[in-house]
Amino acid sequence: MAAELSPIDQAKFVAARRSVDFVESGMKLGLGTGSTAAWMVRCLAERVRDDGLEVTCVATSTRTVDLARSCGLKVVSLDDVKWLDLTIDGADEFDQNLNLIKGGGAALLQEKIVATASDRMIVIADAAKEVAQLGAFPLPVEVVPFGWQTTKALIEETLYSLDVLNREVSLRMAGDAPLRTDEGHFLLDLNLKRIGNPRQLALVLNQIPGVVENGLFIDICDVVVIGQGDGRVTVRDINSGRIENGAVDITESRNIFADLD
Repeated sequence: MAAELSPIDQAKFVAARRSVDFVESGMKLGLGTGSTAAWMVRCLAERVRDDGLEVTCVATSTRTVDLARSCGLKVVSLDDVKWLDLTIDGADEFDQNLNLIKGGGAALLQEKIVATASDRMIVIADAAKEVAQLGAFPLPVEVVPFGWQTTKALIEETLYSLDVLNREVSLRMAGDAPLRTDEGHFLLDLNLKRIGNPRQLALVLNQIPGVVENGLFIDICDVVVIGQGDGRVTVRDINSGRIENGAVDITESRNIFADLD
């Protein structure tokens, strides 16, 4: 089954596999949302099953709750544990300073709450997610449904005073209706092409009435684990400056692939 994975899925898998090496028994963990995070949940469950690891998990979406519990992981609410040792999540983009764009999976609000309530955040990603400058991936902004068109207009007006290349804003849809997040909000996707000052943009967006949160994660990520399609993995620690190169043997993970139908 492992041989049938595409190179991009292999890259996501090896990043996820390497990231769970950071997990220690007794930890309280934040579990991210998205395709790469889903690999991590399965890898973590395999460690719990095979190594006797004991962990308590907080998920960042109903999708991750369902997946984690189906894999046999203990999932509680953030209010139950108050604070976490570690959060592992994916990203839609990251730069050399480990600033992130997240929210492609429509879970940015809970993801940011969980990541901020953690001692450390590890991001897992394939190599294509690394960019010189954020902005090619549309920036999600979570907004309340009431007056969302006014909020959209205010965002568009505000963007003219900021260092971005494009100012196209669109409502994310789910079929014929607006997509709703787990919190019942809408998502506006900002197609900016280039974000010159992510920190400034994040602060300004959150001052606009109707905006709940934006998908820029600034000074939150501590470590990024970057996977390659051939099994190579790079671990980069922004705090220590340490870079570690290694590899994951995909053929040793038959159990996790056997679970995928």
